[in-house]
Amino acid sequence: MLINTKCFGEVDVTEDKIITFEEGLLGFEEYKDFTLLYNNEDGKKCNVSWLQSMDEEKLAFPVILPFLVKDDYKPIINEGILQNLGDLNDENLVVLLTISVPKDITNMTANLKAPLIINSDLRKGYQAIVENQDYAIKYRIYDIIQQAKASHVSEEKGD
Repeated sequence: MLINTKCFGEVDVTEDKIITFEEGLLGFEEYKDFTLLYNNEDGKKCNVSWLQSMDEEKLAFPVILPFLVKDDYKPIINEGILQNLGDLNDENLVVLLTISVPKDITNMTANLKAPLIINSDLRKGYQAIVENQDYAIKYRIYDIIQQAKASHVSEEKGD
């Protein structure tokens, strides 16, 4: 299926790459079907991906794996909510955080309070509100990402 996107232009998305959020995302409940797109051309996963709506080309959220910005991230989520996603295990569970990028990129934040929980086998997702009181909606990540980039570059150079 060809879709138009704001960031990537026209993209061909196969049915097995569509993730359905039956309740939509917070504030965007009318949009149910999304796919993950990656910035790099070789198709390999990178630090920041894009959760792109299948129905609205201008609706895309930058997302990141939690351990890349908070290595001790352990969200407490009501089990009743997760039952709708089927049998979750280490092999099919994907957790992503949405990122907010303001004009001043150094104020970039990740939402620790409302992660995206995805069953990759069933391609079903849900945006949960975690019970952890200490997880912020706006967790600053710019410096963390810059440090990770610098570390990755030095590893490639063999430093």
